[in-house]
Amino acid sequence: MPIISSMRRPDPAPGADDAVPAGMRIAGAFSWRLLVVGALLAVVIALVVLLSEIVVPFLIALLLCALLAPMSSFLQRHHWPKWASVLSSLILVVVVIGVLALVVTAQIRYDLPSLEHRLHVQIRSLQSLLDSEPFGITVKQVNEWVSKGTAYLQSHASSILSGFQEAGTGAVHALEGLFIIVFTTIFVLIDGPRIWAWVVRIFPRRARPRIDVAGAAGWKTLTSFIRVQLVVAVTDALGVVIGALILQVPLAIPIGVIVFMGAFVPVVGAIVAGVVAVLVALVFNGWVPALIMLGIVVLVQQLESHVLHPFLTGSAVKVHPLGVVLGVTAGTTIAGVVGAFFAVPFIATVNAMVTAAAAWRPEDGSAAEALDASADAAPTDHGGVQS
Repeated sequence: MPIISSMRRPDPAPGADDAVPAGMRIAGAFSWRLLVVGALLAVVIALVVLLSEIVVPFLIALLLCALLAPMSSFLQRHHWPKWASVLSSLILVVVVIGVLALVVTAQIRYDLPSLEHRLHVQIRSLQSLLDSEPFGITVKQVNEWVSKGTAYLQSHASSILSGFQEAGTGAVHALEGLFIIVFTTIFVLIDGPRIWAWVVRIFPRRARPRIDVAGAAGWKTLTSFIRVQLVVAVTDALGVVIGALILQVPLAIPIGVIVFMGAFVPVVGAIVAGVVAVLVALVFNGWVPALIMLGIVVLVQQLESHVLHPFLTGSAVKVHPLGVVLGVTAGTTIAGVVGAFFAVPFIATVNAMVTAAAAWRPEDGSAAEALDASADAAPTDHGGVQS
């Protein structure tokens, strides 16, 4: 009878891929993707550092727009022209900064004679303390150290002069940054929606709705964060200023301004501002007022942490305290004070954008409809980069 060959093909020889366990293949797939993402982040950070003179003013302008956009929108809803609402918002910021500068300057000039007298008294007390045991530092030794310091400055006059030249160059860069801040703020407030629409059109067509939703969620989070930080900063400054005035600590209003600015840098800013307030009280009022000032600073910080932030933030800014600490530390390591200032708003905004983009579905519709339907979205008047 004829021999009929079997239709079944022999099993192929096991290849190299079959010898690798499935867990190892999954780990390898994750690893190369993580390496690509890490390399992309490294390139982005390098570009940001290289272009910091442009990026930092631009980011400051975005924060300023997040602060002024609600006011501009409010005026436009009450039938103000767009140019008038934007100009009024900018003028308000300039007036507030100018009034603060005038008040700080006036108090410094008013307290200057008293400060000089107190400073001389404290210096004489410090000299008496150093002259006693166990220090044994005499006035003659202090004068010798001053003479050596003067000689050092004279011998390094050229390097000091180059430092002044670098400071002059820094002033020029500061003016350039101010120019970028002003013009970016004006154009974003006036034409924000069209700018954002242009950014969305850069991406592939299928990704545009998701990008639009992510941008709307990030902008809502950023505006909520700025409003919360503004209220917290004003409350902290008022608390410290009232305490300093009760204790008759000099330079109470300048201390309040430092506390106000420090409140925008979470954790680190509050510590530095509190140390400044306590040191001023210690130098000019003694250790008892300094301890009371320390208690006031701690009380204000506890009020901020346990009352203001939970009450005002709610679900608008979802960043765990551990994320805040690690973000501020990483930002400080990468870009110093500037990195610490932008760390938390950056983390909060990116977190909101990623969460919104991951949760979006095609049936959700546009960005505004998706945000309105989301239970976790923070209440606000607008989404996206709005004027």
